[in-house]
Amino acid sequence: PYVQDTEPRRTAELSKPLVSKSALNLRRLARAIVNTRYRLVYIVDLVGTFFFAVSGGLMAVKHKLDLLGIVVLALLTGVGGGILRDVVLGSNPPAAFLDEWYFVSCIAAAAAVFFLYRRIDPEWPLMRIADAIGLGVFAAAGASKAYLFGLGPIGVIMMAALTATGGGLVRDLLVRQIPMVLQRDFYATATLIGGGVFVAFSQLELPPALSVASCILVTTGLRLFALAKGLQLPRADTSLP
Repeated sequence: PYVQDTEPRRTAELSKPLVSKSALNLRRLARAIVNTRYRLVYIVDLVGTFFFAVSGGLMAVKHKLDLLGIVVLALLTGVGGGILRDVVLGSNPPAAFLDEWYFVSCIAAAAAVFFLYRRIDPEWPLMRIADAIGLGVFAAAGASKAYLFGLGPIGVIMMAALTATGGGLVRDLLVRQIPMVLQRDFYATATLIGGGVFVAFSQLELPPALSVASCILVTTGLRLFALAKGLQLPRADTSLP
């Protein structure tokens, strides 16, 4: 009788889940947070690709390249920084080759520039604005992906700068122009500061969207402010005594 009474109880105990409901809920929450971060990185990456591709297309028009030149420069500018980032992080193949929307975004930007370039101011302020927006968005994309890959604060900041400046570096070299990142303009420094803001907000465990938005606003805002006020880093005094 004792065995008969305890057998159903033993069977019920064996059928109980090994993980409690609270642990399952925590796992689901963690998975949802990770998925949200990945979606956020993807959206930000596409937006940054478009704006950088616009700046590449505008640079091609400025140097009087033909339609193919506009498309090529837009493509290389749009995906160049992201490809460099993914190669360094070991994310192979790079995201641009796994998702055709990156190339579609670049081609759409090139087409918009080709048909609308006559409305652009002769002094090309639109190119600088597009480049500033792309700079901020790509800094946030680079920092976000580096954070997902488990890099430390310095690594996250460096990936923000590499992702944001890589495409512009390729663009300027192709038209035989001194890259903006090496000139006096407040360029790469803005991405480093923006990456630092992303790290600070992430360490405080604030929502991912807030960290990304703050990085974009700080980087783009600093860049535009530097352009408006002529802000630049100090240079070595090379004048003769």
